[in-house]
Amino acid sequence: MASHEEDCSPDTLAFMELAIQQAKLAMDSLEVPVGCVIVEDGKVIASGRNRTTETRNATRHAEMEAIDILLEHWQKNGLSKLEVAENFSNCYLYVTCEPCIMCAASLSILGIKEVCYGCANDKFGGCGSILSLHLGSSEPLKSLGVPQGKGFKCTGGIMASEAVSLLRTFYEQGNPNAPKPHRPLAHQATH
Repeated sequence: MASHEEDCSPDTLAFMELAIQQAKLAMDSLEVPVGCVIVEDGKVIASGRNRTTETRNATRHAEMEAIDILLEHWQKNGLSKLEVAENFSNCYLYVTCEPCIMCAASLSILGIKEVCYGCANDKFGGCGSILSLHLGSSEPLKSLGVPQGKGFKCTGGIMASEAVSLLRTFYEQGNPNAPKPHRPLAHQATH
């Protein structure tokens, strides 16, 4: 994946700013501050923010929220699976943090055209930090018939400092929804 913030178009920066706004909404709701927008033909057609705590569902990442909005909208409009796939192949995702393995795999299977993200996800990143799911697969199907990803173009490092700042602020204030430790932390256990 490339990282060329200085080469970004004004549109790319504007869409990333909208993703940052979604991340701020997540933080205001005591969620990990990650947000995204999906763009087609230069227009935002869906947005999402982390909602894992609110929904009590660990899969409700910003990307999955935005994908579900689109799927619901396109299904209501009577689009076929082929038309839905074609629509996704024309979409761009702007997200504040590198998609995790789950989200990157989903985006690849859906056939999104391109992903632009802010900061790297060193623990769970699916676009190069841990796995490179954006590269897709030359095999169209797995042995069990599960579709493999088509791959997508990926650019990281766009407004990364803003994304990191939100995450840092969130974790420095303490995540009120984090599980309480079952045993004392190492630095608290010393007398």
